[in-house]
Amino acid sequence: MNQIADYLAVYLYKNALILTIFFTTVVSHSIKAQNNIKGVYIVNANSKVPLQDVSIQSIDVNFNVISDYNGFIDLKNLPSTAYKVFISCIGYKSDTIEISTLTFINNTAIINLIPKVSSLQEITVIASTNRGIFKTISDLDIHLRPINNSQEVLRMVPGLFIGQHAGGGKAEQIFLRGFDLDHGTDINISVDGLPVNMVSHAHGQGYADLHFVIPELIDKVNFNKGPYYVDKGNLTTAGFVEFKTKDYLENNFTKLEGGQFSTFRGITGINLLKPRGDKRNQSLYFAGEGSFTKGYFESPQNFSRFNGMLKYHGSLNSNNTLTAMLTGFTSKWNASGQIPDRAVESGLVGFYGAIDNTEGGKTSRHNANIEIQTKLNNGGILRNQLYYSRYKFELYSNFTFYKEDPVNGDQIRQKESRNIVGYNGSYLKEFYIGKIKTEAKTGIQLRYDEIDNIELTRTKDRTINTAAIMLGNINEMNAGLYYSQRFSLSKKIDITGALRVDYFTNQYDDKLTSQTLSTNSIILSPKINLNYRLNDKIQLYLYNGRGFHSNDTRVAVQQNGKKVLPPAYGTDLGGVFKVGKKLVLQSTLWYLWLDQEFVYVGDEGVVEAGGQTRRIGFDFSARYEVAKNLFSDLDISFANPRALRVAKENSYLPLAPQFTSVGGLTYRKEHGWNGSLRYRFMDNRPANEDNSVVAKGYFVVDAAINYTKKNWESGLSIQNLLNTKWKETQFDTESQLQTETAPVSEIHFTPGTPFFARLSFTMFF
Repeated sequence: MNQIADYLAVYLYKNALILTIFFTTVVSHSIKAQNNIKGVYIVNANSKVPLQDVSIQSIDVNFNVISDYNGFIDLKNLPSTAYKVFISCIGYKSDTIEISTLTFINNTAIINLIPKVSSLQEITVIASTNRGIFKTISDLDIHLRPINNSQEVLRMVPGLFIGQHAGGGKAEQIFLRGFDLDHGTDINISVDGLPVNMVSHAHGQGYADLHFVIPELIDKVNFNKGPYYVDKGNLTTAGFVEFKTKDYLENNFTKLEGGQFSTFRGITGINLLKPRGDKRNQSLYFAGEGSFTKGYFESPQNFSRFNGMLKYHGSLNSNNTLTAMLTGFTSKWNASGQIPDRAVESGLVGFYGAIDNTEGGKTSRHNANIEIQTKLNNGGILRNQLYYSRYKFELYSNFTFYKEDPVNGDQIRQKESRNIVGYNGSYLKEFYIGKIKTEAKTGIQLRYDEIDNIELTRTKDRTINTAAIMLGNINEMNAGLYYSQRFSLSKKIDITGALRVDYFTNQYDDKLTSQTLSTNSIILSPKINLNYRLNDKIQLYLYNGRGFHSNDTRVAVQQNGKKVLPPAYGTDLGGVFKVGKKLVLQSTLWYLWLDQEFVYVGDEGVVEAGGQTRRIGFDFSARYEVAKNLFSDLDISFANPRALRVAKENSYLPLAPQFTSVGGLTYRKEHGWNGSLRYRFMDNRPANEDNSVVAKGYFVVDAAINYTKKNWESGLSIQNLLNTKWKETQFDTESQLQTETAPVSEIHFTPGTPFFARLSFTMFF
């Protein structure tokens, strides 16, 4: 049976391209022209860019549709009695339009929406498992807040915190819902359908480095929490974050930044196709970014990063839309690493000092991504995507100093080179079963990682190898198949049932022992989600689901398939509430149980089984319009993470956050002054299992101010406005300094940024 499953999985992977061409070809030849479908295109009145996720509904709400990826809305189900429709989209002026006033050419009309700063008065609560008030973060929000790179956009997800602990080039440590997620063990991150997480990575499972994304090109960030979303597979336990880059550049631009610590950054974005007509049908643009900083550490970081992106988006014909993208990224840096409390207290090093100043690394990633979306004659949507990534990584770290090797020191090198090939295909169709509206979605996802010479080696000064710990090649494949169906039982209630199956094959060729080990495993993940819309101001929801996180291949092959894919079970009970005209609240009680907590010790090349855990928590978010153009927001997260089947006094989960909060004020206008003042707070948390060692919390304030005109924009952003001395990441580590005769266990930390100001100037043309 296993041999048959292996053969089928490998066959599907190797024939992903053939399947894509086959489905697209069959669809293109089997469908008729779309001219018989009456509909409207929603576009930006100024740039003529098509607008996705625009809501159009009849006055009686019997017709309620969202615009697709091309801004198109099909009117075939619009009741004949509906002579007016209400159109709304966050970031645009709402409008009520009489159908009789539209000019239809070839059965389609164009509706122009005028950009404006949204008011919370215009927001209504719509029940759906696919949409939500806080799932989409606008580009306007992003550029108003102090952001060094796209990784920091993650901070805008309510309750999500990040921390850097090895120079600016390494992926940040992530915290969410009572998890220390390391670099991505329990959160699924993607960009335009391209996976960011690296499975079986040299430094840790799920390693998610977002530095290859240029922040100014982010169109929106969709996110959700919990294991409830059937199209999100491996690592989706705490939640997922998916970045969507812009299909269109509204303007060419050039931006220059400069700041403290010898920080410089330049970026440009250029349209290579001239916009034409009353609706942009295609776009081709290039963007490039270069940045450098010495950093605020006593030992210069000298972090440099270069990014490039070429993207095409356009209609091949009335049925098919093509999106193709090429990106390239490279960076290198030095790092001060983590330092022990005792070294600072004794005066051996300063708060921003280093024990081993030869730490650091370099990495690169090049991506090719192509996607075709097809509208079928029956109203269905077919999506076919192929992607390829070439990735290299080399990191030098020293966390224990002279504990293992008193002569040469404990520096290690983690290195790998990998190719990733993948396919995402899905089919979405709305139809009626009797009088019940339903939406069915099915999909297949294939991913294959070929990792060459993944290693863990003890080194000295980056150049001398002192001991080989691990070295080998990894082949890992994940084939996923899913199906979901949503039933709109009434205007107020909908229910979605879904099932996902994932199959893994793992192989490790150990070059140190000349052994080849392999295993395979399978897991089923059912989901059921319920939304109840009491009225246009109150929505209640109950989500339930099973998810999973996979183990590192090097460990999986040694376990004979046992607990390689341990499941996670979650429940969310919450609501979204519109209070008056200017206040929106969201609150959630949640529960998450893991069959096995993975404790990734990537610096030693092992994965420790942490046993079963459970997390219970409460999330609260508020958005309030204080006055015209002035908005406030508040996010609070409580969590009680505990290990199970151990003594209560030893049940704490190290570094798992228990209370966090972010919030602030934002002043937003299309032109003129804009600005924000924001805080982030993480409370004290246990650093070990019995809470005898504590990782201290912090409170940091950031600020930004911009002045915007039609053709230019200038700005000032400040991180750590109050110049707080804080510890960004902390670990309870046993280490030994060169002058010590025995190891000492205590807090080791990486200092957070001090007061850091940057100026920017952007030209639009």
